[in-house]
Amino acid sequence: MSFNSLGLSQSLLKALAGQNFSNAFPIQEKVIPAVLEKKDVLGIAKTGSGKTAGYVLPVLRNLQRSRETKNRHVNVLVLVPTRELADQVKDVFQQFGSVLPERIKALAVYGGVSINPQMKALQGVNVLVATPGRLLELVESNAVHLSGINTLVLDEADKLLTLGFKDELSRIFKLLPAMRQNLLFSATLNDDVNQINQLLLNDPLVIKIEDKVDNIDLIEQVAYFVAEERKGPLLRYLIKSKEMHQVMVFASSVFKADSVVTKLKQNGIEAAAVHGKKGQTARISTLNRFKAGNLRVLVTTDLLARGIDIEELPYVINYELPRSPKDYIHRIGRTGRAASTGEAISLITLEEEHHFKVIQKKMGKWVDRISTDKIDLKGY
Repeated sequence: MSFNSLGLSQSLLKALAGQNFSNAFPIQEKVIPAVLEKKDVLGIAKTGSGKTAGYVLPVLRNLQRSRETKNRHVNVLVLVPTRELADQVKDVFQQFGSVLPERIKALAVYGGVSINPQMKALQGVNVLVATPGRLLELVESNAVHLSGINTLVLDEADKLLTLGFKDELSRIFKLLPAMRQNLLFSATLNDDVNQINQLLLNDPLVIKIEDKVDNIDLIEQVAYFVAEERKGPLLRYLIKSKEMHQVMVFASSVFKADSVVTKLKQNGIEAAAVHGKKGQTARISTLNRFKAGNLRVLVTTDLLARGIDIEELPYVINYELPRSPKDYIHRIGRTGRAASTGEAISLITLEEEHHFKVIQKKMGKWVDRISTDKIDLKGY
């Protein structure tokens, strides 16, 4: 369905056309009209389905219609589980908000960095994207007031709950005005998410985009069986021989991620790591370089398996397997997104073979297996 038929303003449609967005994804087709009509929404859809733009566009359109507010009394609050997702959502608001004739200011706030610059930046903010803990700190400091919220968004609600934010969310909900629009998005509908749905949402439109095998079929999967001591050389061989660029490599630990980066750089392959031990500034800088195509290899832990959108990422490599089949799907889902194809490669040792069979069975798809015994890895 064309965006032109969904009720967005001409300025937003012009911005979409300028970025070659013509047809809406399934979740956008349903979410956009509902948000414009000020309905509550419960959206169940996997990461990468287009839900962020699905709520950002109509929220901006509603802000165009009415933005009267006092200073430090924000109009829209988006609660997210991670710093990375906060910056990503803020970037989408800025991407489309910058083309509007009205000035709309979006800000992302989260812990792990100094609170003072965030307190100063809250002047004149219309859209606040926040992690729960930092938001409460700002409220307690009188840096922001929530009494003017007309739209509340919970993005990745399932992860907000699994990461232990339930108590913080309850405190935040008590600070919000009773009359507001509520939008809740989650990859799954578990008991905790359903409980929040019943608490927050008023006769919501329920939108569920099935996580079909067709999504996985966009991804070309292959598994290389290799001895543990040959994993590093094989990784470097694949990157060089296939002339890979913009490759995301997943490791199981911070130590292993840093080790892989060191070996890649020693062998002339530009690489950097992003994980929980890196400072926020360094993480954002590295991610931006990678998104822009200025960094060949990004090595990470499962920190980035969800919540980070990188358009048309061509390669994902599992240097080590994740613990669960669901995490495997989230990892390889960084590629083959929307209408783009991609390649997901897994390096499997003898010890990992049984676990990989379990992953394939849960996924409902068997992956082509390649022996590496005859590959000459000398010099890699």
